[in-house]
Amino acid sequence: VTKKVKSMQMFHTPVTYAMQGDRVGICVTQFDPKLLERGLICTPESLHTIHAAIISLKKIQYFRGALQTKAKFHITVGHETVMGRVMFFSPAPADFNEEIQENVFDFEKDYLYQEEYLSKDSNSSEENKENDQAGEVQLPRQQWALLEFEKPVTCPKLCLVIGSKLDTDIHANTCRLAFHGVLLQGMEDKNYMETFLPKLKVYKLKHKEGQVERVMDDYSVIGRSLFKKETNIQIFVGLKVKLSTGEDGIIDGGFGQSGKFKIRIPDGLKPDTKMLLTVASKKKTKAGKGDAAKEDESSKNDSAQPVTISLLFKRYVFDTQKKMIQS
Repeated sequence: VTKKVKSMQMFHTPVTYAMQGDRVGICVTQFDPKLLERGLICTPESLHTIHAAIISLKKIQYFRGALQTKAKFHITVGHETVMGRVMFFSPAPADFNEEIQENVFDFEKDYLYQEEYLSKDSNSSEENKENDQAGEVQLPRQQWALLEFEKPVTCPKLCLVIGSKLDTDIHANTCRLAFHGVLLQGMEDKNYMETFLPKLKVYKLKHKEGQVERVMDDYSVIGRSLFKKETNIQIFVGLKVKLSTGEDGIIDGGFGQSGKFKIRIPDGLKPDTKMLLTVASKKKTKAGKGDAAKEDESSKNDSAQPVTISLLFKRYVFDTQKKMIQS
């Protein structure tokens, strides 16, 4: 509600302005005092009421344990503390060391979904530990979170945000404050999931692996074990795959009814790959004619060096069409 202030007094003395910390009486015209309740008085547009927010954040070092995506925290923002669910995300790995502008969020960039906030003791950084010979974990300069509140909150822009676990035993010798951050973007629309979140380009990396079943000709092979029998392979047609022997391929379509599929190899199969697959195919044929013991032995030999198929793509978390993207 916006109304005109007619006059103000501070301890029965008229004043022309009031500031933070003052106790002031305000005369407002054309206002029914019966409608008054505890709330906020402010300059128009200085506060906004939001259902969700994007924040930049840092973990508080004394907080024990991981900060997990989908976990609930007590979120203190403005004058209120409400329950909120978090989803953590970071820059794409190639941009981990890029300078980040303070108090600004760039909706044009791609961001990587994280199962938890990345820190030196997080599980998500185990892979980085193995890859980094010096033993130093590669961590992004900045991380963000999407906060979804259980009830709307009113707060100023760029305000302080504190995430806590206030249900922790107060007598336990542990820090209950988990993270702190800055509110960069509030979502005022109640239907923010449909209207706002699709603008947020947070993606998950997907990796599927299968095996080459047999060779069709110099430029195509049949694959298996990449999809389930009931999968609609048609939505994967045109996606790039890579064979463990080095060839690049493209999924051409389904083959039969059991989840097998055809891969086109534009540059053709290498002679070594063709020989390897031909030998494996012959072993299977022989095993089929022989007894069960020979078949088991053949399977062992065959599985020692199978030609695998890797399919890598990314999918945006808030994309309603759930498209698969490849670079």
